[in-house]
Amino acid sequence: MRTGLNTGTVARVDAVVAADMVATLGGRPIHPVLATTRMIEWMEWASRQVILPFLEPSEDAVGYAISVVHRRPTPVGAPFWAIARFERQEERRIVTAVTAHSADGLIGEGEITQVLVARRRPAT
Repeated sequence: MRTGLNTGTVARVDAVVAADMVATLGGRPIHPVLATTRMIEWMEWASRQVILPFLEPSEDAVGYAISVVHRRPTPVGAPFWAIARFERQEERRIVTAVTAHSADGLIGEGEITQVLVARRRPAT
């Protein structure tokens, strides 16, 4: 891992809740609002953006642990954004604090841990 990843390093990703992002169970829509799983997807994307500039060419990172609370519904068509902030590195584990927001306020918060791994070479 390259140097320079410091506590407080932040990344943000923006999105709009689309119809294919609503809460579903068994493949059927159950609520016309942002699914928890999709909110977490964007949080994880922000978390990855925090570390990407610091990965060596031989490194990658994979998801390891997620602890998130979904606090508020966000309807289809509403913009939202996820923010990840580097908290600490514990050997190969990289921990980020994550939040998701809409114009109405905080919609989710928690922590995501990624693990540094060797980058695999594409199969030939």
